[in-house]
Amino acid sequence: MAVKIRLKRMGSKRKPFYRVVVADSRSPRDGRFIEEIGTYNPTAKPAAFDVSEEKALEWLANGAQPSDTVRNLFSTKGIMQKHHESKSGR
Repeated sequence: MAVKIRLKRMGSKRKPFYRVVVADSRSPRDGRFIEEIGTYNPTAKPAAFDVSEEKALEWLANGAQPSDTVRNLFSTKGIMQKHHESKSGR
C-alpha cells in the first residue's frame, strides 16, 4: 500500500481550508484517510500552517511520501531537514 501525506480540501467556494492527512494513494483527494496530522489555511495573513511534527516525522520514517505542496510546507517548517538528518544518522 502506497501511503501519501497530502492536503484534503475543506471550506467553501473561494475560501479554501486544508487538512494535512495521511492517506492511501489510491483514495480520492477528499475521501478516506488514515490519520489527520495538521491544518493549512492559505487565506489567513500570514498563511497559517499547524502540523504535529512528531506524527509527520513518524510517517516519513515509515515511508510515506509527501505531495509537492506538503513537501514545500514541511520544508518551511523544518520538518524535511529533521527527516533527512535522522536518515543520515546525525
